[in-house]
Amino acid sequence: MMQHSQTGDAALVLFSGGQDSATCLAWALARYPHVETIGFRYGQRHAVEMECREPVRHALASDRLGEDHVVDLAATIGGLGQTAMTADIAIAMQDSGLPNTFVPGRNLLFLTCAAAIAYRRGLRRIVTGVCETDYSGYPDCRDDTIKAMQLALNLGMERRFVLETPLMWRDKAATWALAYDLGGMALVDVIREQTHTCYLGNRTDRHAWGFGCGTCPACLLRAQGWDRWVAGRDPLLREST
Repeated sequence: MMQHSQTGDAALVLFSGGQDSATCLAWALARYPHVETIGFRYGQRHAVEMECREPVRHALASDRLGEDHVVDLAATIGGLGQTAMTADIAIAMQDSGLPNTFVPGRNLLFLTCAAAIAYRRGLRRIVTGVCETDYSGYPDCRDDTIKAMQLALNLGMERRFVLETPLMWRDKAATWALAYDLGGMALVDVIREQTHTCYLGNRTDRHAWGFGCGTCPACLLRAQGWDRWVAGRDPLLREST
């Protein structure tokens, strides 16, 4: 892979195939003339999300959308211990106050790998859908963590990366609203039908907000956000959802 000179208007989006990252991809495509994507296989129970990536990329395709990169971290993350995100373990809260879906260091590894790809591709902006407003308490989703990672990556790679977090201060209702603002009901429908969020990998049960078990923490956040967004819409628009 060739190393390219870094450009300020090119972006790499961490794209899992879920609601948040799909919204971030649409956000980046609306802002930057060249956007690439990166996804990660890490032994996740909901590996079906990886199958959702290409249909979403196809639905959002434009002359701005560039190469897709997939990195296999299954052996790395799997070797660090099992969690309810990577093994058939009941989802529960731990004594630490965090759910056992928390994979220690996951987002830090993702950002490090993304920065390594961005370094060689000459991509300055790295876009991630982490959020500190509506989330499960994961410490590697916090704004302070992202700012610290940006500093560490810039120092460690001698580059001027900008870590973009368009959802950091948006709850899930606001994330649905952002998707609507970016692409109207067409984009909202892509997210409902094509993306995957459910931790259990359920693509059988269909709800107003999309597919999922409806009971895991990810489904609950997505469903509650959908309900708040729909309830707050103009009555005429509400009828179309």
